[in-house]
Amino acid sequence: MPKLIDGRAIAQKVYAELQDEIASLKLRGLTPGLAVVLVGDDPASRAYVRAKDKMCRELGLHSVKLELPATTTQEELLARVNELNRDEKIHGILVQSPPPPQIDESAIIRGLDPRKDVDGFHPLNVAKLALDDDTGFVPCTPLGCLRLLRETGITLSGANVVVLGRSMIVGKPMALLLMRKGIDTTVTVVHSRTKNIPEICRRADVIIAAIGRPHFVRTEFVREGATVIDVGINRIEDAGSERGYKLVGDVEFEGASKVAGAITPVPGGVGPMTIAMLMSNTIKACRQISEL
Repeated sequence: MPKLIDGRAIAQKVYAELQDEIASLKLRGLTPGLAVVLVGDDPASRAYVRAKDKMCRELGLHSVKLELPATTTQEELLARVNELNRDEKIHGILVQSPPPPQIDESAIIRGLDPRKDVDGFHPLNVAKLALDDDTGFVPCTPLGCLRLLRETGITLSGANVVVLGRSMIVGKPMALLLMRKGIDTTVTVVHSRTKNIPEICRRADVIIAAIGRPHFVRTEFVREGATVIDVGINRIEDAGSERGYKLVGDVEFEGASKVAGAITPVPGGVGPMTIAMLMSNTIKACRQISEL
């Protein structure tokens, strides 16, 4: 059996570390503040927002949850973002994705104060990631994946890593992060147009699947002893379930787990780490804005 990489347990370890930082900041009269903006009433988005708000409160962070109607215009949303940019009690701002179709998400991201862009999507933070500038913010999911890898004890320097997916949310920032000096992996990014994907994956010491297709990575993709990080979360029909569906990753877990040396489950792997890294980025923003 492979080592199961327990994202929930590792997230709790992160929170214990963060509590010391929060206590130190509060001694200086500072409480890190996070504002999460939700436009519309998508049930999945609402659940994510609740989870982030809950964790803020458990850690003792200042939490603002701004819920706007689905009819909100881009100008109205930008105005609210600007209010949060100016709010000295708010150190991190997150606009929950995806927004309604009338909203240009890239324009909203550009409208954020990059010092408060704890999602790490502002062009300035993307550039800082590419330039190995630690003052920028790394997107939360790639940051969480890196922490999971480090917790497994795998030697990353010189490791061959295959990242499946090239989105700005996971794939591209993941590749940039893994190539940083001090991490020093050799990264191959594959996507929907890549040829011979199973063959490429079989050469990898680490596979990070973020391609958005259920059970895409099968047993034959994974070499014996490889580490597999499954970022995907997909709903598939399940007539036997009370909900009528179940959540699965981009990796066919049952098969891949027979050959992998370590693997994340879905759910309970990457997801908890994404929220943990959001909390970490918010605390980092508080320190930097306060020039500590």
